[in-house]
Amino acid sequence: MKKLFALLMLTGIAVGGFAQDNWVSLFNGKNLKGWKKLNGTAEYRIEDGAIVGISRVNTPNTFLCTEQTFGDFILEMYFKVDDGLNSGIQFRSNSIPEYANGTVHGYQYEIDPSKRAWSGGVYDEARRGWLYPMSKNPKAQNAFKPGEWNKVRIEVIGDRIRTWLNGVPTADILDNANATGFIALQVHGIGNNTAMEGKTVRWKNIRICTTDLETEKMAEIPCLPQVNCIPNTISEREAAEGWVLLWDGKTTNGWRGAKRTDFPPSGWEIRDNMLCVQKSDGRESANGGDIVTTRTYKNFELVVDFQITNGANSGIKYFVDPEMNKGEGSAIGCEFQILDDQRHPDAKLGVKGNRKLGSLYDLIPAPEQKPFRPGQFNTAKIIVKGNHVEHWLNDVKLIEYERNNAEWNALVAYSKYRDWPNFGNAESGYILLQDHGDEVRFKNIKIRELE
Repeated sequence: MKKLFALLMLTGIAVGGFAQDNWVSLFNGKNLKGWKKLNGTAEYRIEDGAIVGISRVNTPNTFLCTEQTFGDFILEMYFKVDDGLNSGIQFRSNSIPEYANGTVHGYQYEIDPSKRAWSGGVYDEARRGWLYPMSKNPKAQNAFKPGEWNKVRIEVIGDRIRTWLNGVPTADILDNANATGFIALQVHGIGNNTAMEGKTVRWKNIRICTTDLETEKMAEIPCLPQVNCIPNTISEREAAEGWVLLWDGKTTNGWRGAKRTDFPPSGWEIRDNMLCVQKSDGRESANGGDIVTTRTYKNFELVVDFQITNGANSGIKYFVDPEMNKGEGSAIGCEFQILDDQRHPDAKLGVKGNRKLGSLYDLIPAPEQKPFRPGQFNTAKIIVKGNHVEHWLNDVKLIEYERNNAEWNALVAYSKYRDWPNFGNAESGYILLQDHGDEVRFKNIKIRELE
């Protein structure tokens, strides 16, 4: 019995079994009663008991939406999609005049037949972008069956979202952006690509459960990676893994000015769950000034969500020694560069792009192609284990390097840091957020210390 229970947990099969009386069909198999089309002009029709979405050129994303809205629920259906046609299933989504003129926005279960294989991931349509790309759960990327019917399961209970594809657990998210919304079937826009016109995506056996959810839901799957999207919070899973908030989302506790003992009285603002550098004249540390943690860190994993305005420049520094530079300019330390590569002139300076976004500033360039999301929040991650350091952006490793060796010292000797003794070789240091005179927003600043 114990072996059976363990197997059920690993495969995502409900331990309790289903009470069919709790389930309601959202599609009668004959017509589109209870559904309405929004935003685009792609075609939807009924064939063999399935809803068929048909792509059309020169139309935006098209959504077939339920007229009814739902809060907490478990949703199941089957889909089959032509090769090359991206699609999705919206849930807790909305279309209101005051948001982008009625553009459908909200959670989307991804349908992705491409080589990327992100089916089962969760995207925040027309708003924040990817919440759970399948790069977070690569073991589930082979769950999709090309050219066949695929089974979807979506559980949305309170602030918890979990998804499955063909019985394989694919995503686990904590988020509180939407409490209710409609279900919708997406036909993705194809622009003017006439070769893609007429491609189809099909859905059938669409049913929903809104009662006895605690009985109907799947068992917990602790090995499935979880993403916490609730701003400035630590989930139970994160706490168990050793994560703590480096900024509490409300106060300046834990931070001070890099060149003062208290927090800067101006130049920084706490607004809408964000810690914001206020716009000034673009000079380095000349308005509110940089801020640093009130304690040092040695071995750690740091994540910071950041959003840059057009043309902005900033950075996240580590191994910072505030005593090293008492004059003008920023405090000295290794820097994860934050920059609008397209608009800020610093992107053209340095050597081989080593002042661009994600680079180790003025030392090691990040790749030219990187997963930056303009206008949205992006996640920087810095990992330090002894002398080994890594920079990540949105779950993609950009660079890694070793310090405290001859190669590192030679690299520093040809950089702007050559005049600072033993630069980058300190065993520990402060963490810094930079004021470079441009508006930049930070949130979800979390750290866990490593042995």
